[in-house]
Amino acid sequence: MKLLIRIGLFLALVGGLAFVKIKYFPSDAGIQSPGAGGGGAKGNAPPTGVMGYIVKSENLDNSIFATGTVIASEMVDLKPEVAGKIVQLNITEGKPVTKGQLLIKLNDVDLQASLKKLQAQLNLAEQSEHRLRKLLEVKGISQDEYDAVTNQINNIKADMEFTQAQIAKTELRAPFNGIIGLKSVSLGSYINATSQVATILVLNPVKIDFTIPEKYANTVRVGDNITFSIEGEKDKFTGKVYATENQIDPVTRTFKIRATASNSGSKLKAGAFVKVDFSLKEINNALMVPTEAIIPILKGQQVFVCKNGTAKAIQVEVGVRNDIKIQVTSGVSVGDTIITSGLMGLKDGVKVKFTTVQ
Repeated sequence: MKLLIRIGLFLALVGGLAFVKIKYFPSDAGIQSPGAGGGGAKGNAPPTGVMGYIVKSENLDNSIFATGTVIASEMVDLKPEVAGKIVQLNITEGKPVTKGQLLIKLNDVDLQASLKKLQAQLNLAEQSEHRLRKLLEVKGISQDEYDAVTNQINNIKADMEFTQAQIAKTELRAPFNGIIGLKSVSLGSYINATSQVATILVLNPVKIDFTIPEKYANTVRVGDNITFSIEGEKDKFTGKVYATENQIDPVTRTFKIRATASNSGSKLKAGAFVKVDFSLKEINNALMVPTEAIIPILKGQQVFVCKNGTAKAIQVEVGVRNDIKIQVTSGVSVGDTIITSGLMGLKDGVKVKFTTVQ
């Protein structure tokens, strides 16, 4: 009897569990899966709306944008050769000076006195030489006596030349035609060989120093034209390359170039920052695509090309870049339609539909 009761309770429990299962956890049987019927999820998904660009060839003006600095054609920090007190100061700040113009004169009273003394000694020695020469002619003196006085004359002349050279060092003159900068000394100042008096510059023409990446080093030629701009000026300036460095900078991996430019309007100041547009050789029939179409990958770059309504990933090699486009050197051809939008969620084989095509 107890056994029958237990069996009855067990059957009732199983029945209850079956009811709960059917009521609250219905079976998935009879519900067709999304892939049933042969279509599949990918086949039934609507095409992804994207934007496209048709690849075409164009002439590419290969330009490099660089930054540089204006420097004076010639620049010298004016410093005296000797120490002394300034007794003449002929510097007008910001004004032009001519080569050889006296700018500063140091006190040379002691040297001038030494020069006068030597001049008196020379006069006396020359008079003595004149008398001894006549005596030598009549055999009144020996040759050695005459040679001694001529040697004395030569020594005095050498001392005079040395003193005159020392006097010249007390004069600071302009080494070339240029513009004098701001002076840092005053009349009566005592200066020495390390004292900077002022700076003299040649500002027409000026030099433009700038650097480009080393991969372009072999494309630069003396005589190439550049265009550049400076802060605060809307006008563009032009220049011409006249020299290049003989080596690549091993630290920055850049190549230094120097150009010259006219500065007749005095708008270019030494030390000014410039933006340089340097044109290299023009590339004909370049394949250019929008920069946003290029996707970086582990081993290079790729683009998505539409083939029969389906996105296809193609690895490409790139070349020159400008503001909005980049050159593709391999991987695509003229007439290919490149996908330019929705690239983050795009995968190889996804069906696409173009909303706009350029």
